Amino acid sequence: MRIKVDEDLPLAVAELLRRAGYDAETVLEEGLRGWKDPDLWRVVQAEKRFLITADKGFGDIRVFPPGTHAGVLLLRPDEDGIRPLIELMEQVMAAYDLSVLSGLLVVATPRGVRIRGRKGRYP
Repeated sequence: MRIKVDEDLPLAVAELLRRAGYDAETVLEEGLRGWKDPDLWRVVQAEKRFLITADKGFGDIRVFPPGTHAGVLLLRPDEDGIRPLIELMEQVMAAYDLSVLSGLLVVATPRGVRIRGRKGRYP
């Protein structure tokens, strides 16, 4: 699975994904830091990558309808900081093979995961 990790997440998230066997690239490593969301979105879609971000703007299904893209995982920890983001990513990875979330909008919080997409497409 091809994944793009947004600049608002620590590089440790990409490292977790790579250790799990995912093809993970980061916005920072590719020199895309500071790009506006629409421009970044075009790059992510051109590369057919699943986006992992903490930017709640990407959680708007009116703008990013499930089934029209490679998928979005929106991490929404209760606390600010690097550790809560890493822990939330670890929780999602323990519960899901990320490939089953392809094409969907997934919002992960410490209380659970909410999945938006077409019926029958997710666990």
